[in-house]
Amino acid sequence: QAQAGWLQHDFGHLSVFSKSRWNHWVHKFVIGHLKGAPASWWNHLHFQHHAKPNCFRKDPDVNMHPLFFALGKTLSVELGVQKKKFMPYNHQHKYFFIIGPPALVPLYFQWYVFYFAVQRKQWVDLAWMLSFYIRFFLTYLPFLGLKGTLGLHLLVRFIESNWFVWVTQMNHIPMHIDYDKNVDWFSTQLQATCNVHQSFFNDWFSGHLNFQIEHHLFPTMPRHNYWK
Repeated sequence: QAQAGWLQHDFGHLSVFSKSRWNHWVHKFVIGHLKGAPASWWNHLHFQHHAKPNCFRKDPDVNMHPLFFALGKTLSVELGVQKKKFMPYNHQHKYFFIIGPPALVPLYFQWYVFYFAVQRKQWVDLAWMLSFYIRFFLTYLPFLGLKGTLGLHLLVRFIESNWFVWVTQMNHIPMHIDYDKNVDWFSTQLQATCNVHQSFFNDWFSGHLNFQIEHHLFPTMPRHNYWK
């Protein structure tokens, strides 16, 4: 599931086939049938992220302030001045591992993707998603029963969620996070991204998103070329 996530990311950025429509078609299959999520949902969120990375209120990836976490120096001070005590933020480096990575995919994404598809009437995406669940349950129900199949699905999502959050946050969260200052596009991308050391394992584990700077500057470039 994690590797399918990096694969759909490639198709979503039109970086596999030379023709855009081929990328769009296969993207729907990979994220819909292999992962059970709508392509339209991913496009809606991820394109905003690339347009304004680490810009509070505009980048969905950092839109958790101040419910759970206080991200960035500016927003942290802002919360302190307003004396908003939603969470014990001085301990967020401890409870992040309990709330963030384990819960994002199985508890939030799991239901929100269906809400998104129905609300926006993305019936093709919804059909692809249902094909994933039909295939999954037809495959495992005869062997594991209903409880075992649901447990397996939850376990897979739990592991995938930890994997996904570590990869997507390690190359953005350490960088500058603030409201949109209308800085030029090039500088905006550089301020919000950092790379992680290249190795065979890191390249595989992160889907080459350890080259986050190159990815944000050249989002349609095939990922195996980032190191060049």
